[in-house]
Amino acid sequence: MSKRKKRPAKRGERTQKAPRAAAAPTNAHEAPTPSGARAHRTPSLLIAAIPAVTLIVLLGAGYIAAALPVEPLLIASATVAGLVAIYLGYSWDEIIGAIAEKIAKTMPAVLILITVGALIGTWMAGGTIPMLIYYGLKIINPKFLALIALVVTAIVSLCTGTSWGSAGTIGVAFMGVAVGMGANLPMVAGAVVAGAYFGDKLSPLSDTTNIAALATGVDLFTHIRHLLWTTVPAFLCSATVYLLFGLQSSGGTVPEKVDQILATLDSAFSWNLLLLVPILVVLVGSALKYPTVPVMLVSCLTAMFNAVVFQHVGFGDTVKASVDGFKVTMVGKSGFSPDTVMEDVTKLLERGGMNSMMSVLLICFCAIAFAGVVSVSGSLEVLVSRLLAPVKSTFSLIAATIMTGLATIAITSNGQVSLLIPGEMLRGEYVKRGLHPKNLSRTIEDAATVWEPILPWTSAGAYMAGTLGVATLSYLPWAISNWIAIFFAMLWGATGIGIAKLAPQEQEQLMAQE
Repeated sequence: MSKRKKRPAKRGERTQKAPRAAAAPTNAHEAPTPSGARAHRTPSLLIAAIPAVTLIVLLGAGYIAAALPVEPLLIASATVAGLVAIYLGYSWDEIIGAIAEKIAKTMPAVLILITVGALIGTWMAGGTIPMLIYYGLKIINPKFLALIALVVTAIVSLCTGTSWGSAGTIGVAFMGVAVGMGANLPMVAGAVVAGAYFGDKLSPLSDTTNIAALATGVDLFTHIRHLLWTTVPAFLCSATVYLLFGLQSSGGTVPEKVDQILATLDSAFSWNLLLLVPILVVLVGSALKYPTVPVMLVSCLTAMFNAVVFQHVGFGDTVKASVDGFKVTMVGKSGFSPDTVMEDVTKLLERGGMNSMMSVLLICFCAIAFAGVVSVSGSLEVLVSRLLAPVKSTFSLIAATIMTGLATIAITSNGQVSLLIPGEMLRGEYVKRGLHPKNLSRTIEDAATVWEPILPWTSAGAYMAGTLGVATLSYLPWAISNWIAIFFAMLWGATGIGIAKLAPQEQEQLMAQE
């Protein structure tokens, strides 16, 4: 077959050119865009910092100084982040898509939080939590008041998932004992705070524990088990100090208020060992690594059975307790009069319900929206890469995480935001370095959750000081487990003890999810 020669084009005649191959994108944020779409640009450090600085300023000025709600401040920060994303070439559909994707990833943790609310309400109605409080208060020994305050407050907080509730009820009772005995008030207050946040940190019912797991994409019970590496040694340090001081004290008498609380609980509830079964369900389910939500639902049903059979609470009331929380008026025990219940007991018992978690979820969704917008524009990657540029070792990464957590809680004064933002920022870096994200979830709790009540300008610090009647800076040295945990975190980071590594296949799977 003969080949045809290509004739030269005549003057003025247009030639057809072969299509030119599209230039490869120079980075991940300059990917080819559809026809008519704006090109995506990589933000400079200055541009990338605008959303973060806005968040810090709004939370610092609005939440701390003006006492404004957190949610609109987060939405305003997300709006600024959205304007930055649009400036960088991202469309509204891309922004809302990133937010939706982030929320979709957190839905399992959201379901756990909602179930936690139901669990607290049914455990109260079934007598599980009241029984633990009752027998905890009965073991008070004035000579070892601080040590007992630490242990009992920790148990109550572990079972209720609330540090504020534990300190505001059982903690106040211990402070009354301390005043009556002429004991070291800052030491007892520090023990109450340490115990309250030990339980809050490890409890599957705690909002901060769930949020830390949510922010880092870690299974709830996996997160709790990994927390033991730093939380238990810190707790033992506190217990040792309180024991040594107790051995040197002369003791005293228990005030009448504690006896009144015990009498009220005894008149309202019937005690037996079956009331502990709901707790065993959760512990066994955690040990066997069963799915969290089904385990908690089984525990709820067990507690509802206890409420109906042993506490004479109507079945309809147990359902209401799972949704709206437990009320002392639900108790049907013969001879019990809800009108005679003292205020401290009411504060302690009337809690829980799925609706009680809605405010926590709202903050989570607002923070996730901010994180989603910052992430889609590439601002987060720029900030993290600059922040971690000098970080080479596991120890320095743990130290950088601690500094980030402390800075965030000090600036925002909000424990939930201080878990969500560092968790979102640093998760990818941990995975990239072959470290399991549960190392991150543990460290942000060590540097944020337990530090909030020992900083005087935070709401938790102000609450504890006002509730316990001791200035924050006075009880700070005695709240040993709150501030010493970060030193164990750095010790494990330096030695490699308690640092979980990712298998290559796990790392590849997690990298694909980023």
